[in-house]
Amino acid sequence: MKTTENHKIYTTSFASVYPLYVKKAERKGRTKAEVDKIIFWLTGYDPKSFQKQLKNEVNFRDFFDQAPHLNENVSLIKGVICGYRVEEIEDKLMQKIRYLDKLVDELAKGKAMEKILRGSNQ
Repeated sequence: MKTTENHKIYTTSFASVYPLYVKKAERKGRTKAEVDKIIFWLTGYDPKSFQKQLKNEVNFRDFFDQAPHLNENVSLIKGVICGYRVEEIEDKLMQKIRYLDKLVDELAKGKAMEKILRGSNQ
């Protein structure tokens, strides 16, 4: 996937998409708490800072730019999402968004949290 500097998702409010992540997980018997745990693992947000981002309706670009830190095991996230291999996406922001999509997908498919969080015990 080539650089997509002005992709619509970048300016989309994270708060508008977050309920869709939760709904996808809940339809498959998973929980909002598990979605949150994935987001916290990936981005370094804690419940308070995450709620602030939702309340401020930051867009995806700002959500990831302002994230405390990307998890050091993010390179272990591999596979196809939306027709692209996440590990081969050149645009770093799009790659972060697709990492999150991939993790939520794995949750909805019933994968164990330990495997989704790449062996982390967070």
